[in-house]
Amino acid sequence: MNICVVGSGYVGLVTGACLADFGVHVTGVDKDASKVEALNRGEIPIYEPGLATLVRKNMEADRLSFTTDLGPALEAADAIFIAVGTPSLPDGSADLSFVRQVAESIGDHLNGYKVVITKSTVPIGTGQMVEETIRQRAGGEQEFAVVSNPEFLREGSAIEDFMRPDRVVIGSRDERAVEMMLDIYSPLRIADVPFVVTNVESAELIKYASNGFLATKISFINEVATLCEKLGADVEVVARGMGLDNRIGPKFLNSGPGFGGSCFPKDTRAVAQIAHDCDERFRIIDAVLEANEAVKERMVTKVEAALGGSADGKTLAVLGLSFKPDTDDIRESPAIEIAQGLAARGARLRCFDPEAMEEAKEELPENGDRVSYHGDAYAAADGADAVLILTEWNQFRKLELENLAKRLTQPLIIDLRNIYDPSRVAAAGFRYVSVGRGEAAPGKDEPVRSRVLVGDGPL
Repeated sequence: MNICVVGSGYVGLVTGACLADFGVHVTGVDKDASKVEALNRGEIPIYEPGLATLVRKNMEADRLSFTTDLGPALEAADAIFIAVGTPSLPDGSADLSFVRQVAESIGDHLNGYKVVITKSTVPIGTGQMVEETIRQRAGGEQEFAVVSNPEFLREGSAIEDFMRPDRVVIGSRDERAVEMMLDIYSPLRIADVPFVVTNVESAELIKYASNGFLATKISFINEVATLCEKLGADVEVVARGMGLDNRIGPKFLNSGPGFGGSCFPKDTRAVAQIAHDCDERFRIIDAVLEANEAVKERMVTKVEAALGGSADGKTLAVLGLSFKPDTDDIRESPAIEIAQGLAARGARLRCFDPEAMEEAKEELPENGDRVSYHGDAYAAADGADAVLILTEWNQFRKLELENLAKRLTQPLIIDLRNIYDPSRVAAAGFRYVSVGRGEAAPGKDEPVRSRVLVGDGPL
């Protein structure tokens, strides 16, 4: 089987590499000639654990190739995955211009029955638009089918998510197309992955509803964290106690500076606009968006309070700039927005991120000693008044606190990701400020240690 994946960005590249690993031949198409040339040399334009190895492996096996020549790739394909960008428009709705362009090209090159799959996150009704566009351009001479097959890839674990997904969603009105999709994903069927087969509109809404609900959980626990700080509760224990309820579950209950990245902000805004277009209001999602903006401002204020009331003239070692660990993606990163907010209030920033510094310089440019970038966390801490943890990279979880203390002007860690045990940091001589938990400091009375007990032993 020949598959064409149009778009070699994050979703398209992961999709193409993983499908090739299933044993089919995949041609990735992208209009960016420099990107295609780099890919054909085995150079990956994004950071995603394991992706470079998977791409090179399948290129060496002649199952994966890349080109800028869309027409021949479309004509040779049995199935065409559309994985182009759908950025937000000013009103929050998705820009479908790239999707429409691909649909027009498919119609121009339709030379036999093909299954056209929207892999990009697209609003309800896009499948119908793609079908009408192809039919108009093709003149009704060839048969084809349109399928919605939304992606559920988390940056940092995308390959695992593709190869071992919670579910695969297939939306189509054409049984022949459904059978082809089930054949494409046959390795996952053998592994007993659940498949949801439905119509196109339901498949399109499943993606938006899923991301909207997960964003709601994040905003909810961030609001709980604010209450915890006011009332003397511990948000880590509150979240754990909530998550043990099977109806709630433990995932996406980590408090912090809000959600970001390429999916949650864009998709929550889009689903709010979808409701508006139906003359409805998605009140919960509206509140989620409002809460997510407010929490970033609260974090800036929290940092200033920890610094004595003002960031002006203070130097911060900023650890983490990507929106989450194991990616170089800074799109709508809370870390970037908080860093920008602190810089605007007069703070000097000494920044380090394991993967995202070059990308971050576009949003947070180097500016003498006002904003600078450094080779590791310890170099960033030299002469700083505090360490500010904004992204929970694993390497930040085991920092040598004694080394940090020697480099800082004062022993202060402001941890907006709650990656440390407060008592441990206080025992090392630091004042420790985190989210939704009481401040810890040397000599401060320790409360009863909160824990969850299972059987005879603590967790």
